[in-house]
Amino acid sequence: MILRDKSLILDDMSVIRSAGLRGFRDEVTALGGDAEALARRSGLDPAALDTDDLLVPDLALAGVLELAAAELDRPDLGLRIARRQDLSLLGPLALAIENSPTVADALACSTRYLFVHAPAMRITSVPDPDGVRGVEGLRLDVTPAGIVPPRQGTDLSLASLHRNIGTLVGGTYGLRTVDLPYDPVAPAAAYEEFFGARVRFGRPAAMLRLPSSLGALPLSGRDETVRRLALEFLDRQSPALDDTVAPRVHGAVRELLGTGTPEVAAVARLLGLHARTLQRRLAAEGTTFAAVLDAERRRAAEGYLLDTDLPLSQVAGLLGLAEQSVLTRACRRWFGRTPREVRRVGRSGPGVPGVPGVPGVPGALGALGAL
Repeated sequence: MILRDKSLILDDMSVIRSAGLRGFRDEVTALGGDAEALARRSGLDPAALDTDDLLVPDLALAGVLELAAAELDRPDLGLRIARRQDLSLLGPLALAIENSPTVADALACSTRYLFVHAPAMRITSVPDPDGVRGVEGLRLDVTPAGIVPPRQGTDLSLASLHRNIGTLVGGTYGLRTVDLPYDPVAPAAAYEEFFGARVRFGRPAAMLRLPSSLGALPLSGRDETVRRLALEFLDRQSPALDDTVAPRVHGAVRELLGTGTPEVAAVARLLGLHARTLQRRLAAEGTTFAAVLDAERRRAAEGYLLDTDLPLSQVAGLLGLAEQSVLTRACRRWFGRTPREVRRVGRSGPGVPGVPGVPGVPGALGALGAL
């Protein structure tokens, strides 16, 4: 039975807002199917088809998409439903995103607060897997690590992300390629027509490859008061009830690396705090902004050196370092090796001796946010 396919086995406690099914009923009905019957067979309350705010199991939502695609013989069902969705299905998070100052701020907001919509889903900025200058990846994970992602659910989520970025910038945004971690379930031409770009299958992760410069693009029509109120609401939903700020600073710094040297004022603005308040709270938690920045540069350096072939001068620039010699000094301090030695040793054995947590074989790319 399709619901017990190993690719769909998710944590029974993992849930998602029913807003993720927006458009499902209309699309299934237009294709001649019975949306409510499909929902019941998938263990899904049919009420979830008509409201945004029910919490439903990830398993049931993924299952109903796969079941409907199979029974209706529409392997492009996820793409079809994505055409019926828009940013508003994210609720208060949509308000925070739409009223962000720049695309980078909007993505940082998505990274920080997507858990409100789907706790298991993550959007992270990563170094370009092809090592192309001026390009980075926007990676989407719809399931926890170690779980094979459902195809229709991934198609739907990545297609919606693509459409939402286009809505934010008011049109095309320079999408280079689209990566999907499986063979095509629909004709490849259907994917390329939807995304307007080349789609590559059987890749390590679902990803949009886009211009690094996109993050600096300002968003028009923003209302700072609406954004502040939305962020306050989202903060109250955060599971981090101890109100520690350091993890949030780490996430914001990750998002800003690659666009220049993250400044405390810019990070404070992302978090809705005054810079001096941010520094005081970090001090109370036993750290400093400089220490957070250094730790995130070290983490990002690991990813760039082990997962890409980017020139060292470009790696230095992405870390916000003045020149390659500064990167060399930093790597000696972090790893006890030069950047070239870290890259060579990390790729030639099971790990980098003396460098905890650095895998020897390139794997998942370093994330620039934590969803």
